Amino acid sequence: MKIKIEYISKNGRTLLLAYDHGIEHGPVDFNKKTIDPYYVLDIAKKGGFTGIILQKGVAEKYYGEKYKKVPLILKLNGKTNIYKGEPVSLQICSVKEAVDIGAKAVGYTIYIGSEFESKMLHEFGKIEEEAHDHGLPVIVWMYPRGKAVKTLDAKKIAYAARVGLEIGADFIKVKYTGSIESFKNVVRAAGKCGVLCLGGERMSESKILKTAHDCLEAGAVGMAVGRNIWQHKEPVKMARALGTVVLKNKTAKEALKILK
Repeated sequence: MKIKIEYISKNGRTLLLAYDHGIEHGPVDFNKKTIDPYYVLDIAKKGGFTGIILQKGVAEKYYGEKYKKVPLILKLNGKTNIYKGEPVSLQICSVKEAVDIGAKAVGYTIYIGSEFESKMLHEFGKIEEEAHDHGLPVIVWMYPRGKAVKTLDAKKIAYAARVGLEIGADFIKVKYTGSIESFKNVVRAAGKCGVLCLGGERMSESKILKTAHDCLEAGAVGMAVGRNIWQHKEPVKMARALGTVVLKNKTAKEALKILK
């Protein structure tokens, strides 16, 4: 079956709102507003995102007809941050469940460098095959992490990107390396696999917009951001500013005008 990349893209670009933080980080990232999934779903609907990333419990209970215009990306694995040992994140949702809920793509995290990477790679292989049988794109979060990863540098991120290509992902989500030139190597390593930059921890408006611009300049196809949107005092306005960079090829300086 043809993989329908266009499910979560617009004119070849992708801008995803991530809200899978509850299991990974606990409630520390949330305040009285952002802990409510409806609040974030409303941002996704008004902000022009090409998709929203949720875990299955939130999707089942909150992602209703009102939000169907925002394509759902269902995260199929997860772990808490309470256990501080070697990172491993295994499947907690099936592709069938994702299809039944209405997902237009699925996501999965692999910690390259963990002593458990082989388990995650093996599990991903089955998920990728099943998702592609349904025509669903697969996004893989490629994070070099574990005892074997003493430092995180551009070479390890490029290695992780290459693994994403080799195992059959359609998109990979990786950390920006900090420079356009070094990130070009990441994009080259990913080949025909679409590269998405993660937003990560909250940063200044100018920095997240410049990061978006530089990622795209290096050849990425988009971003997956969470806290830099829904922790912002004006999240919809911030989303639209970021969208002008990612989806409309505007500069960070032009996008900043939206926030003024």
